Amino acid sequence: MIKQDIINKLSFAAGVILVYAISFMLRVNFIVPTLLFSLFLYYRLPHKRPSVKGPSLLALSLLFMIIFSLTYFITKNNLPDLYIPFALVPMLSMILFCQSETSLLLVLVTSAVIGALAGYDYFLAMLSMISGISAVLLVKDVRRRGSVIKAGFIVGVIQAATLFFIDYYTVINPVRYAVILANGIICGVAVIGVLPIFEYLFKTVTNISLLELADFNHPLLQRMILEAPGTYHHSLVVGNLSEAACRAVGAHALLARVGAYYHDIGKLSKPDYFSENQGINISRHDNLAPSMSKLIIMNHVKEGTDLARRYKLNPALLDFIDSHHGNSLVYYFYRRALEGLEEDQTIREEGFRYPGPKPRTKETAIVLLADSVEAATRALKEPDPEKIKEVVHKIINNKFIDGQLDECELTLKDLENISAVFIHILGGIYHTRVNYPEDKKSEDNNKKPAKESPSPTGKDKKSNP
Repeated sequence: MIKQDIINKLSFAAGVILVYAISFMLRVNFIVPTLLFSLFLYYRLPHKRPSVKGPSLLALSLLFMIIFSLTYFITKNNLPDLYIPFALVPMLSMILFCQSETSLLLVLVTSAVIGALAGYDYFLAMLSMISGISAVLLVKDVRRRGSVIKAGFIVGVIQAATLFFIDYYTVINPVRYAVILANGIICGVAVIGVLPIFEYLFKTVTNISLLELADFNHPLLQRMILEAPGTYHHSLVVGNLSEAACRAVGAHALLARVGAYYHDIGKLSKPDYFSENQGINISRHDNLAPSMSKLIIMNHVKEGTDLARRYKLNPALLDFIDSHHGNSLVYYFYRRALEGLEEDQTIREEGFRYPGPKPRTKETAIVLLADSVEAATRALKEPDPEKIKEVVHKIINNKFIDGQLDECELTLKDLENISAVFIHILGGIYHTRVNYPEDKKSEDNNKKPAKESPSPTGKDKKSNP
């Protein structure tokens, strides 16, 4: 741990020296790298809200170098300043990191850099700042590629309006307004084009990619539908529970829902050994030793990770597969092992625990809770509201006491809100149904034999020869 801290400090110092050296060689004022490292230092300090976690130094550096390089090229070749893609980095930052704070701070830095490289042009820096703030607000929570292009168009309009104000409400050169309008649209199109590259480089996932993964035409979800339909239905319910709970505590709802869809894909290797895919009163574990059964059950986590890598799932989803049980106890087979224990034998509880890791984010922790709560509620013979409420509170309390939530950022207030959401949704899904009385009249009519032909009336008899 101490060696790693020393390496991190040396790497940071080397990065500082390198950036200042590049600035010196390019004859860029040292205010530019100083402002950049002020942003880095801000993220190295502890925050009041533990959920705030800034992007990596590499990610910020790469985004900064994009706008720095483009601005430097444009200004040094005496190209029009309005060619600078003001909204490109703010859009990328907001879509990639989903953090308004990070994106707005990056807007501040890039605006200062653009103004400095353009000869300390105050108005150009203000144009960049207004454009960047507008871009961040317009692409916040964006889920479709078309919405990004639409946001780019609106940013272009805002840029044109800002330029009109800078020109003191007079149109000096109409071409400049066409250029600045096209600037915003091109930024939106460019973001769509380069987004997959940055997702791969930063090992992150955007809302746009998550919606693509939520498409039920994905090969893994298609396999679940056909090979493990019970697990598929279970994953859908867990996804809905997780999404609603995340909204209640301010976590990433879409990420949790999609993560829940894939959290149990490891069960595809042996679907018949899991209760949701078994027939009534039929279990493949009846003829197996508890030690063998727990190996099969626990192995679905590793199988899921291997399957995710084979299908090249985004690394962000692997966290849900790895940690959706934490290091919790496989209680049922542990009790079975204790019941069959001989006098001279001992059973270690650690041997019946999942390998972990424990959930490290709010989203993975909520999926862990939703997974356990849904399975326990489905096992109830008479799921009335009181029993559902009791089960939800019991499961969440047990996970908390067992230490499964120690490494995530959920508070006691969050757990209370999550419990309320789970109880409300599960009460609607697994409620007891009313036994409607049978319609005896219609049943009796159905039992009467149909007559071949009605008897003729007196009038008909008279009319017949």
